[in-house]
Amino acid sequence: MSNPTPKRKLAAILSADVVGFTRMMGEDEARTLRNLKICRTITDDSIQAYHGRVFGSAGDSVIAEFASPVDAIVAAVEFQRNLRDRNEEVQKEDHMQLRVGLNLGDVIVEGDNLYGDGVNVAARLEALAEPGGILVSGKFYDEVRRKLDLNFKDKGPQEMKNVEDPVPTFMVEIGSASKMLEAFTLATPQESNNLKNSVPTFNPASKSIEEASRPPAIAVLPFMNMSNDPEQEYFADGITEDIITNLSLWKTFPVISRNSSFNFKSKSLNLKEVAAELGVRYIVEGSVRKGGNKVRITAQLIEATEDHHIWSERWDRNLDDIFEVQDEVSCCVAALVSPTIKGHEQERVARKPTKNMNAWDEYLRGLALFNKGDSREEAKYHGYKSIELDPRLSDAYILVCKCLSGDIYDPNRSPDREGNEKEFHEKAYQAFELDPKNPEVLSNLSFSYNIKRDFHKRVELMKKALDINPSHAEINHQYGRSLLSFNEFEKAKEYILNAALLNPSQSYDGSLTYCHVGLRAYEAAVETCNNGLERDPSWVAGFGFKAAMLGHLGRYEEAKDCIKKYQKNRPFIKTLSDYEKVAPSSIKEVLLEGMAKSELLVD
Repeated sequence: MSNPTPKRKLAAILSADVVGFTRMMGEDEARTLRNLKICRTITDDSIQAYHGRVFGSAGDSVIAEFASPVDAIVAAVEFQRNLRDRNEEVQKEDHMQLRVGLNLGDVIVEGDNLYGDGVNVAARLEALAEPGGILVSGKFYDEVRRKLDLNFKDKGPQEMKNVEDPVPTFMVEIGSASKMLEAFTLATPQESNNLKNSVPTFNPASKSIEEASRPPAIAVLPFMNMSNDPEQEYFADGITEDIITNLSLWKTFPVISRNSSFNFKSKSLNLKEVAAELGVRYIVEGSVRKGGNKVRITAQLIEATEDHHIWSERWDRNLDDIFEVQDEVSCCVAALVSPTIKGHEQERVARKPTKNMNAWDEYLRGLALFNKGDSREEAKYHGYKSIELDPRLSDAYILVCKCLSGDIYDPNRSPDREGNEKEFHEKAYQAFELDPKNPEVLSNLSFSYNIKRDFHKRVELMKKALDINPSHAEINHQYGRSLLSFNEFEKAKEYILNAALLNPSQSYDGSLTYCHVGLRAYEAAVETCNNGLERDPSWVAGFGFKAAMLGHLGRYEEAKDCIKKYQKNRPFIKTLSDYEKVAPSSIKEVLLEGMAKSELLVD
């Protein structure tokens, strides 16, 4: 019996490999493999986004098939552009370039593999391509040249081994990639989501175009404490927080705030529901097991909308290596989430807080207490202990400042406001001297200037913090708050809303009320007051704001009810002059006008 006829099909084949890979392996094997892993993430993400399939990869080479040659060339241009951008940002030793060949031809299908001239020609084209370039066959060129705004240079027919006739070849001019990609997106709307890598639309009818085009967001859920000792819970929480902090330093995608992620701690989770509630595409979850001087960390990255596990890893290390492990987790996740990796961002997350593990342990214990709100005094004690053990641990100074800020604005906790302010300033400056590029340090120092009423300096420092870490919820919030001092209400609202997106479990109604009052958006101000008071009935100032807004709206009976609730907690506020002394300066005029209209507070 004769052999059955092999199955054939027409396919667009992409062949790529790394320029000078053997030389780089000889110079620094570990570094080369690390860079290859990042580059493969970039190439594979683009191939997958444009419906391609990698069917061959050995060492530094990649071979993929596409049903459409348009998809194939768009994917190739995209990852070549992203690799070029990466090379501009990293050290020369970390540069990697690919040669790419593209062919449209007949292939033989055998299981998951493809064979034949269609594949061979693509490989020969790749070998002839320039470093960082793309070379296509004549057949491929004929298929795509009228469909894309892309420039080609005729390189003439090329003799190829085991190919009977010379193959016409054309070089793609990568410089026109941006224009081409834009045109492709406009020409094929269905593909625009692939190009932009947008946040999944859970309710398309309710999402704006702007919202749909945002970069994909990521949430890190609290890592499980797998140690037998429940006292080690703080350690697992600290690992999670550090990974959140590290990831949020990458400017390519937003990272959900710690406060919102930790709402799901110790809960049975449906990841699709978590993703929908937080507005994210990706979720990182994992576990920590600590015993003696050993620690095991497991982490996995999940595409939550489809419950698809993208990546998982396990590290068994000495505690001395803990920061390297955290950085490695962060870098791997970031590389997989976003193909446009920036090398200088990678360098920034490599900061080691301390070599003194006892100091770090004290800091984590204090941070856990602060976040739980159990005992700020005890949290502060652990902060002091951490500083004592390692005076160069800037995070510990920030922790102490966080505790002191509560003392400053709550006289019931500590009547010594002057002493607390003095210590806050000292600790804030000490942290800045130790770590002037840490965004939380800058934010902390900014608050010090707010206490001193130097609002220009406050804005300046908050802007620096935001430039370093644009995905930090509280930094967005505080930058917005700093703008209120200069009556930039619309701009302030923009950043406060950013904070709400990054930390959806946190209420920002108080700050948004400030913005709406300043913009004289009376109805919106009443709405945010209602939301804020529903969440926190002890928000006394909210009753005053609401009363003033209702006065502007002519709803005097409702205003009367609000002012009664306000005066119940502020009995010393009896006249407009009394209220003028406590009203925030940036919105004082609007509030006083509303109070006067209601005639509930008069001089």
